[in-house]
Amino acid sequence: MLYVCATPIGNLDDVSPRVLEKLREAELIAAEDTRRTRKLLSRFDIHTPLTSFFRHNELQKTGEILRRLRAGSTVALVTDAGMPGVQDPGMLLVEKVVAEGLEMSVVPGPSAVLTALVAAGLRGEGFRFVGYLPRRARELEAALARWRRDGGLIVAFDTGPRLARSLACLATHVPESRAAVCRELTKAHEEVVRGSLLELSGRYSVPGPEAAPIGTVRGEITLVIDLGPPLEDEAARRPDAESAAGALLDRGLSRRDAAAALHVCLGLPRREAERICLLYTSPSP
Repeated sequence: MLYVCATPIGNLDDVSPRVLEKLREAELIAAEDTRRTRKLLSRFDIHTPLTSFFRHNELQKTGEILRRLRAGSTVALVTDAGMPGVQDPGMLLVEKVVAEGLEMSVVPGPSAVLTALVAAGLRGEGFRFVGYLPRRARELEAALARWRRDGGLIVAFDTGPRLARSLACLATHVPESRAAVCRELTKAHEEVVRGSLLELSGRYSVPGPEAAPIGTVRGEITLVIDLGPPLEDEAARRPDAESAAGALLDRGLSRRDAAAALHVCLGLPRREAERICLLYTSPSP
């Protein structure tokens, strides 16, 4: 039997009695970081043997755990925080267990996604969890353009060192969107900061356009962003795009920057946005 166990996202007292029961019953615990899991086990006087199970050994360890499960062993799978397989190792093992018809049970627990979603205080008809924000600005712009077509609430993970750059990129394109930065949820220094993306970008800004990210923002970060109503279809957006292109180019933006703004803010395909900007700046015959 495989038990997939959700562990606390910060405060160890949030662990459920059922998770503790399964960790005690298991013959082996597969843990993303055995040092962090030992703190949890020590807190609750659990002495089940541990084995590491992280990104770089996941393929090898999946095979070893499958052999144990086939032989009738009971294994518990945990990550550093939250549910295994959600932006953490574990989904490969779950897929293999399901494919082979082996026994598995998911033991739920704390969730950074749901905790942040409620703490943000943003009303919406559902939400989308998009994992970690892309590292590169161009990739984040492309993702934002996709998300804006459907609108609504977005929940995403980010890291402290990357937060300032992520917010600056988002604020460039949707500055008035309401958002919340949720940091160190359930821990002693929990922080939830709400405001527009422009306001949040200013709060967490990195000094100087070329400055490297600084380490003043620490801990686990969950972002909740309200992207508003869905965008209309592309045909309906084209007249607005032509007008916006003119305004952006008249303000001195380059064709490339203006096209990027149209791509993100209006959800136009990048090639179409570039074509509109090129037509606007082409000399009349």
